[in-house]
Amino acid sequence: MSEAQNSSTPNQERNTENWFTSWFDTPYYHILYKDRNYREAQIFMDNLTHYLNLPEKAKVLDLACGKGRHSIYLNQLGFNVLGADLSENSITEANKNSNEHLHFKVHDMREPFEEKFDAIFNLFTSFGYFENDEDNLTTLKAIKESLSEYGFAVIDFMNVNQVIETLVPEEVKTVDGIDFKIKRYVEDGHILKEIDFEDQGQKYHFTEKVKALTLKDFEDLMNEAGIFLLDIFGDYKLKKFHKTESERLIMIFK
Repeated sequence: MSEAQNSSTPNQERNTENWFTSWFDTPYYHILYKDRNYREAQIFMDNLTHYLNLPEKAKVLDLACGKGRHSIYLNQLGFNVLGADLSENSITEANKNSNEHLHFKVHDMREPFEEKFDAIFNLFTSFGYFENDEDNLTTLKAIKESLSEYGFAVIDFMNVNQVIETLVPEEVKTVDGIDFKIKRYVEDGHILKEIDFEDQGQKYHFTEKVKALTLKDFEDLMNEAGIFLLDIFGDYKLKKFHKTESERLIMIFK
């Protein structure tokens, strides 16, 4: 998850329209989430690309790619990959890995691409960040417009029913000597995570805020966008989706 309301010291408060524009651009975001299971993510992409039966050198868009770790792996699988992200810092870092068939660019996911893709991946709950709900519909329309005639798109989102049921209200995670004090709660149809910590004598506060979109919510949005939902899975091994038990909500559409 990621979003964008950030304030640091009392003398240095900063509010941005979207929380993710500030939080994702800090080194602390990457420190906090450095232990994510990337091997599991690679297995997911192996399963996904096999399921979609993508042709060799297919054009793949990794939408909201961060520093490009998954774009790099998709490129290693033989695909022609473009990684796109709103964070300039992340794209600068990702560009260090560019090659003839792997490129990165700063891009707002609400805007369609001129070029068309055989597959568009929006992975690991990189959707539902915007303050304006209409932007979620705009993003889906942009994804649809960026697909080739025979292309497929994938959104990998949290299963909000399971997340809310198992929500840990408070915890402290210590990473690289920094104590991240985390609070989680549900408010006004969003799942929020407040993150407080101190580093080198300076206090920081960030809030992640993601719309608690259910499968029904996505179905309604997709219907409005003229999108066809083709299949639904509940985990990275592409097992059947269960409303209350599955950890993920993985949607294949075009």
